[in-house]
Amino acid sequence: MVIIRMTGGLGNQMFQYALYLKLCSMGKEVKFDDFTEYEGREARPVMLWAFGIDYPKATREELNRVTDGFLKLTHRIRRKLFGRKSLEYHEKDGNYDEQVLTKEPAYLTGYFQSEKYFVDIKGKVRAAFTFSEKIWSKTDEVVKKKVKMYLERIRSCTSVSVHIRRGDYLENEDVYGGICTEEYYYGGLEKILNVFPEAVFFLFSNDAAWVAEWVKDLSAKLEISQERFVVVEGTTEDTGYFDMLLMSKCKHHILANSSFSWWGAWLNDSKDKLVIAPSKWFNNQELRDIYTENMIRISPEGE
Repeated sequence: MVIIRMTGGLGNQMFQYALYLKLCSMGKEVKFDDFTEYEGREARPVMLWAFGIDYPKATREELNRVTDGFLKLTHRIRRKLFGRKSLEYHEKDGNYDEQVLTKEPAYLTGYFQSEKYFVDIKGKVRAAFTFSEKIWSKTDEVVKKKVKMYLERIRSCTSVSVHIRRGDYLENEDVYGGICTEEYYYGGLEKILNVFPEAVFFLFSNDAAWVAEWVKDLSAKLEISQERFVVVEGTTEDTGYFDMLLMSKCKHHILANSSFSWWGAWLNDSKDKLVIAPSKWFNNQELRDIYTENMIRISPEGE
């Protein structure tokens, strides 16, 4: 048996589930540990239900067996005398690690943020990540009406999703700072406008108020009307799947260094899409394999 430790928000959960699909396609028995990371009050919700996904869950006994985590006195004495015999395997450095696909039995931990893990089963992954009708039944009429209004606008124009991650990213400057700068976004917007002068930009952010003010500078610098910028509002952390749905329906994309907007762009299966991505993903590690072939990389300087 292989157990995958689920961690992070929706984008990370999707990478872990895509790995699950790959391992299952190889004939392995695979389950999820979805309680270790998600039992605390501050834990982010598991949102795979938005795709109608019901995944197999490991029991605590199965988890203890694969990690040598039993608390009985005999087990503790043995570990003290001979060491822990855990089968945990953590991905090496955030890039594609082929060893992840060979370990069995194993307790796999990591983010697995690369299409290389599932490139040969892309069809299965796309089919799995089809939004369920449940997302509409679990929301109120006000939000539902607003999201459907955005969908109509996105479908009716040369729509471009722009993801601006603030909030927690501002609190972790050492990891995220200085990457998706204002110059990065200017460079991406100019690239899109050079190819599609009529483009309309749909801005997604966890700080919509800041973005609404920033739009004034954007429109002036790019010499286009503020009406060409639509700040998407009305969703929350708990209904973030609506943002991903809307992103995926846009025709082109400008990403933040975030797995969330990565998937928003990936779920758009158009061969003609332009995808702009930051040339560096994190400050504390080099992520080479998170990029797909069609991505156009732009530096923090906008080049």
